[in-house]
Amino acid sequence: MLTAGSFPLVVDIHAHAHAPVDELVAGREHHLQEQRAQLSVFGPESVAINQTLFRKEWYSALTELDTRLHAMDRAGVDVQAVSVAPTQYHSWADEVLADELTYLVNEHLADLAAKSPDRLTAMAHVAFQHPGRAAVQLRDAVERYGVKSVQIPTRSGERELSDPTLDVFWATAEELGVLVFVHPWGCSVEQRLSSYYLGNIIGQPLETTIALCRLVFAGVLDRFPRLRICGAHGGGFLPVYLGRADHAYEVRPESRSMAKRPSEYLPQLYFDSLVYRASELAALTRAVGSDRVLLGTDYPFDMGVSDPLARLEQTGLPRAELRRIAGLNAAQLLGLEITTTELERRT
Repeated sequence: MLTAGSFPLVVDIHAHAHAPVDELVAGREHHLQEQRAQLSVFGPESVAINQTLFRKEWYSALTELDTRLHAMDRAGVDVQAVSVAPTQYHSWADEVLADELTYLVNEHLADLAAKSPDRLTAMAHVAFQHPGRAAVQLRDAVERYGVKSVQIPTRSGERELSDPTLDVFWATAEELGVLVFVHPWGCSVEQRLSSYYLGNIIGQPLETTIALCRLVFAGVLDRFPRLRICGAHGGGFLPVYLGRADHAYEVRPESRSMAKRPSEYLPQLYFDSLVYRASELAALTRAVGSDRVLLGTDYPFDMGVSDPLARLEQTGLPRAELRRIAGLNAAQLLGLEITTTELERRT
């Protein structure tokens, strides 16, 4: 049940679940290669710590409904948009296995949401490494489960998001009006960030930055202007460091590859609020507008936050902007059923 308070509605756009598909991938050579790649990206120390945290803390939080709902209550979150943990992308899977994995993940997320429909909404999973299948899977998820969003990684297998083969997916996402949540896993810089957890600290937002820049500079947002795309972790470094990109657009012919300056595409993008400090969230909001920022916690991981509303209030932004970021923006994008009358009652 939605709660009243300082905010009429609080929606967490960035929260994860663990789907029961591990037995399908266990022991497969490509999965073993994937695990070795994670050692290269994050380093053995961070991987060992993550494995311990997964067993002792994260698994129960990712799989137990009561644990999730209690955490939401403590954080003041009314609704979570639940996506599969990025560790379960399994982007190496062939089409047959990928179809099976995608079906099971979406069934699990839909079932989880159905158990608490006033608190949870499912975010679709697709086999993004197979663009044609991903488009079909997205349409199926929308028609079968009524989802309004989908999570994708920052690359389609070895393809960048700007690869023309992905146009079939972008066209479908635009047609269906779903929110596309771009969430990285891993980092192409690899060994240079394999110590001190830099693979996550720097690598994850860097991957999102590259992905969003590809969409801008390759003209994907020109071809599909009604796409709804949200970058995880505040969109990486893109929103607050666009001056350099705009400068390149003015002085470098190869950077003038789209219809307008990079910064002019910000109104076509959304960004979650997971930038940690109130000053950084205020800067993000100034850069993109309060109508483009969505609350995100990265539940239940330790690089997430458990007090998103306190951080939001510390920005000192006007109350109307805070309410949009806290949930009203996401409610509109996700088609959450809450009437104007009810919003006024909760105000």
